[in-house]
Amino acid sequence: MRDKARDKTQGQTLWDWPVRVIHWSFVVLIPLAWWTAEESLYEYHEWIGLTLITLVITRIVWGFVGSAHARFSDFLVGPTAIAAYLRGQGARSPGHNPLGAWSVVVLLALLLLQAGSGLFNTDDILFNGPLYYMASDGFRNVMGEIHDIAFNLLLWFVALHIAAVLYHQLKLKEKLLQAMIRGRADGREGNGFVANPVWALLIGSAVAALTWWGLSLAPQPTPIW
Repeated sequence: MRDKARDKTQGQTLWDWPVRVIHWSFVVLIPLAWWTAEESLYEYHEWIGLTLITLVITRIVWGFVGSAHARFSDFLVGPTAIAAYLRGQGARSPGHNPLGAWSVVVLLALLLLQAGSGLFNTDDILFNGPLYYMASDGFRNVMGEIHDIAFNLLLWFVALHIAAVLYHQLKLKEKLLQAMIRGRADGREGNGFVANPVWALLIGSAVAALTWWGLSLAPQPTPIW
């Protein structure tokens, strides 16, 4: 009986701890990334970028091995289901609706592209990204353009995401924010298993370690004597 009660309680969770921590980390780190770039605080900007890369990759991995509603297979659907949703037939998942689901994928992709391209960037004065010396001038220029374009696209998608959340929260009275803070809310409850968040911590630690190790192998500038 105790196991059944625990399973029932866990089944009510819609967004597990890893999903919530990563989500709110994005909320904090994206503005910080913009601010540190504007203030030319490039060392902090680099660390924020590396943190974002770690979080995005961890979220992607968790989307395959994590809790039921954290998995992409739970909420990603094809064109037929999207069309059905637009006709008012509802969403298959208690988490993201079909449009929101694909917006998550786009946001993760833009974050990874924007932060990853920044590894090759330079301010042409004092700062060079950790992968700057392993690329040609032409490739670095392309990465610099991608870095700027991806961030502008990211701002548009973030604005769209906020607008959609406010619409569902205020107009449709869906408790999206409460669920993303507490894990569940009235009308925003899960019906699947919840994975142990320790696994997400181990995945994130492994991603961070591999990222640090990989960057440590990158070529360094030739000293001028």
